Amino acid sequence: MSTAVSSAGNGTGKRPSNSAILFTALALFSMFFGAGNLIFPPMLAVQAGDNFWPAILGFLTTGALLPVLAVVAIALSGSNVRDLAQRAGTIFGVVFPVLAYLSIGAFYALPRTGAVSFEVAVTPLFGWDSTASAAIFNIVFFGIALALSWNPTRITDTLGKFLTPVLVLLLVIMIGMALFTMTNQHYQPSETYASNPYPAGVLEGYLTMDSIAALAFSIVVISSLRNKGFAEGKPLVRGTILAGVGASILLALIYIGLGLIGRAMPDASQYDSGAPLLADSALQLMGRPGQTVFALIVVLACLTTAIGLITSTAEYFSEQFAGSYRTWAIIFAVASALMATQGLDFVISIAGPVVGFLYPPAIALIFVTLIEPLFRRRTRLRWGFFLPIWVAVAWSLISTFISLGWGADALSPIVDWSPMQANDLGWLLPTAVAFIIGVIIDFAKPHAPLEIGTQRTVEGETLEEAEAHNA
Repeated sequence: MSTAVSSAGNGTGKRPSNSAILFTALALFSMFFGAGNLIFPPMLAVQAGDNFWPAILGFLTTGALLPVLAVVAIALSGSNVRDLAQRAGTIFGVVFPVLAYLSIGAFYALPRTGAVSFEVAVTPLFGWDSTASAAIFNIVFFGIALALSWNPTRITDTLGKFLTPVLVLLLVIMIGMALFTMTNQHYQPSETYASNPYPAGVLEGYLTMDSIAALAFSIVVISSLRNKGFAEGKPLVRGTILAGVGASILLALIYIGLGLIGRAMPDASQYDSGAPLLADSALQLMGRPGQTVFALIVVLACLTTAIGLITSTAEYFSEQFAGSYRTWAIIFAVASALMATQGLDFVISIAGPVVGFLYPPAIALIFVTLIEPLFRRRTRLRWGFFLPIWVAVAWSLISTFISLGWGADALSPIVDWSPMQANDLGWLLPTAVAFIIGVIIDFAKPHAPLEIGTQRTVEGETLEEAEAHNA
């Protein structure tokens, strides 16, 4: 059944449909759901013990809701992360998107999909652990991912109609068998989850760092919906929000199911990672075929994420720099295969600090964008964007230097006073204060507000015309 949105004026000749939103939601889910997302919830369940429910709700807040909010923020601001980042100044608008795409692309998340697939799925199943076998696997893995990413206009069909249903089916089989055949175990919460399980779960979801990937995946979601007939402005924003909500709900259900496996697994406290816990649970539930099912889940989860990462990074770099989409896709696939062959520890050592540095300004960017509509009838935020984002950048840079041991004695007093700095959340308070100051400045001299989902003011003027008019 078609949506009420007319296809007139969308430039594609296609009529938007609810099925397009459904398949886009499934594709978005699969892009988010990598091997890391697979193994976090069961270990959280083990560590939280009898405090499982408040802990998993905290995890869902930052692990399922926050990434989808990032996609919505991009839809509200424009067509890609650069449109959003430029609101914080030219330097941030150029540097941040490039670092974000590289960190979730060839420098970190993309090679990690191959490395995790090999180490978590292939090595335990077949016993292969040599560099040569890793190289062969990653050539095949990234070759398949590249082939399935070759036509970016079909990416949501490839993921949403084919790969994601298979992935979800395998997950449902494993979760369903565990729930019907295993009995919940009672564990004492670890020290972290004993007194404040919800904040501890929030921090665990925060550490998945999916919000940076969400900023990148948005380009795939928006271009796909646009190609399927959703007109610019409110129809495209509405379609993006519905797809994001659908992906968020499915993520939440799968996370809860995986957490319940952790609660039901006998002697689960002996495991120090979710990967062997899930592998052993699959073995107990289905025997040797269970190991194969688990391996397929890991490889499919990583493959769908790799496809999304190749597509989003190649689309962005082809739009912003010289070179075609397919040229950039080949470059990222080859670079990722080379890095993944060196192993997971190598990948993390290269890009871990960069990803940690990017996360605070990324979250600040998301929330300022989502909050701005509350003020849109009065003003368009300028300092309300600039100040909090640059405070987050500065704070995150100092924290990154400290974590690397660069001038830690001199820099630590600058940031240690802030609440939750020990949990890497010290940037929240100064960033919030900077936002309030910026909003006060913006209200003192209002700017023409933006219409949602466009780069034009509500009066129909371009930004340049509105700024000239205000001056």
